[in-house]
Amino acid sequence: MRTVAFFDVDGTLVPGTSSAVHLAGYLGSRQVVAEAEAAWDAGLVSARYVEELDARGWAGATETQIREWLEDLPLVDGIAEVVEWCAEHDVVPALATLAWRPVGEFLCDRFGFVEASGPTLEVRDGVYTGISLTGSDEYRKRDFAREFAAARGLPLSRCAAVGDSRSDLPLFAEVGLAVGFNAAEKARAQAHVNHTGPDLRAILPTLESWLAC
Repeated sequence: MRTVAFFDVDGTLVPGTSSAVHLAGYLGSRQVVAEAEAAWDAGLVSARYVEELDARGWAGATETQIREWLEDLPLVDGIAEVVEWCAEHDVVPALATLAWRPVGEFLCDRFGFVEASGPTLEVRDGVYTGISLTGSDEYRKRDFAREFAAARGLPLSRCAAVGDSRSDLPLFAEVGLAVGFNAAEKARAQAHVNHTGPDLRAILPTLESWLAC
C-alpha cells in the first residue's frame, strides 16, 4: 500500500444532489430534506439537526427497499475505473462521507471501496425506526480518515482526498493532496487542484503526478 485516497459521496460521486435527497424522494420528504441541507450549507442549522430530520423520514422503510432505491442513485461516470486504477497503483480507496451508512455500504459493494464513514440508523427486524444512532458534523470525515490512515501506518499528509463542499474542508486541510471535484467556492479555494465535469477519471492525471513525486 502506497497511500489512501478518500472520496466524498454527496456532490462528488453523486452529482448535483445528495443521496439523502434522492432517497427522500421515495420516502416522501424530498423538499424538507433538500431545504434542511441548504440551510446547513448556509450555516443556519447544525449537521445533527439535518441528520435527525432526515432520519425521521426513514421510519417504516425496510432495508430491502432502501437498497432497491439506491440502484438508481445518480452517479458520475468513471467511478469503477478510478477504483480499478487505485488497485493497480497500490492505493486504498475509501469513502470519507456524511452519507448514511447504507449508502456507503452500497457503494463499497458496487465499486470496491474498502470502507465508508457515515452516520448509522437504528434498524429493528429489517425496518428503520427513524432514529439516528450517531451524530455527525464537518469534522467527521477528517476524524474517520485520520483513524483509517493511522491504522495503516500513514499520516494524512501522505493521503489524498477528493471532495466538493464545506464538510470536506477539515480533511482538505490535513491531506497531502486535496482535489476539488465539481467543488463549491470554499472547497475550490482550499483544494490543491480542481477538476470539473461528469467523469471522475478527470482526476487520474493529478493522482498520478502526485504519486510520482
